[in-house]
Amino acid sequence: MIPENLLRHIVHIDLDSFFVSVERMKDPSLNGKPVLIGGDTDRGVVASCSYEARKFGIHSAMSIRKAKILCPAALIIGGDYLAYSRASHAVTEIICGQVPLFEKTSIDEFYIDLTGMDKFYGCYQLASELRQKIIMETGLPISFGLSSNKTVSKVATGQAKPNGQLFVEHGTEKAFLAPLAVSKIPMIGEKACKILYGMGITKVGELQQQSIINLERIFGKMGLMMWQKANGIDHSSVEPYHERKSISSEHTFDEDCLDLKALEELLVSMTEQLTYRLRKEHKSASCIAVKIRYSNFDTFSQQLTIPATNADHLLFPIIKDLFHQLNQKGRPVRLVGVRLSQLSDGLFQANLFEDYNRNSKLYSALDKVNSKYGSKTISRAATMNHSTREFNPFNGKASID
Repeated sequence: MIPENLLRHIVHIDLDSFFVSVERMKDPSLNGKPVLIGGDTDRGVVASCSYEARKFGIHSAMSIRKAKILCPAALIIGGDYLAYSRASHAVTEIICGQVPLFEKTSIDEFYIDLTGMDKFYGCYQLASELRQKIIMETGLPISFGLSSNKTVSKVATGQAKPNGQLFVEHGTEKAFLAPLAVSKIPMIGEKACKILYGMGITKVGELQQQSIINLERIFGKMGLMMWQKANGIDHSSVEPYHERKSISSEHTFDEDCLDLKALEELLVSMTEQLTYRLRKEHKSASCIAVKIRYSNFDTFSQQLTIPATNADHLLFPIIKDLFHQLNQKGRPVRLVGVRLSQLSDGLFQANLFEDYNRNSKLYSALDKVNSKYGSKTISRAATMNHSTREFNPFNGKASID
């Protein structure tokens, strides 16, 4: 338990244009060019973009169609989520070995609690050396903000980007935030900003001066949180990092699909890639789920608890069965997805009627080839249509939780 009178030192770390940075490490010719990571169709979205692309007004979650209009010269890359996962894991391992407490909030974002470390070592110096260690060992650009709480540190990181660092000293939080746009405050989204603009509030300093009662009248409970964050008040703690418990993939079709065989093959292909990632991380899953979204956006899912496994051949029949339980014949499908959850460390548990050694050696050989030459270099005949024309998860949404 941290004493209440002890000054907190919270670091927020963010890997700059993470997906783009990883791609540039693989292909330096991308340096200095406007790069988009995302689906290569108009229905896709921008998962990440370079700072050169941002100058044209492009941002994450924007449609590829709009991004291409804003910057026709932008280079669009489908993305390599396995490479991003590996890079994120490398950064996580470095942080884990250097600090007492950290929280991983996304694949490229961390909070670190250095409270009390100033007694033994300067917190800003420690954070600076950690940043340099990550840069040296991974080659990835990274920024951080240091302050007394999560909110101010996150804003400070944004101000330090790209590839910089910033320390907001205790007692200066309110003054630091005051001149910034209200949109810089975490939790104040586009809708809230429009309301604030209508009230004549564009800067954080103006929000700081508002009555809490008035803000609660307009925004409800969010009003108090908004006022607190604007005034640099945030008592939320850094939650200890735990390994993720699920892994999933979703695919949105360019045109709604009625081909049951194609849908089934795609789900099998997704499962093959997910289990490959599980084996790479020496994990198994004990729950499997299938998701379907129809053209009118009706969405349904079905899951089943299973013996822990990372063997795709054991999951294929289950995937197909769950799909057919969900599928409503004659309804055009917009999106399908697979989720493997309840992850645990360890290899798959063999079926009592299978040759465990033969199957484990087969997976080892397949994974070795695919690791060296790329995912799905070798795949099952059932997924051949998707191995030669591999589905791009960024055309819709792909996530690793």
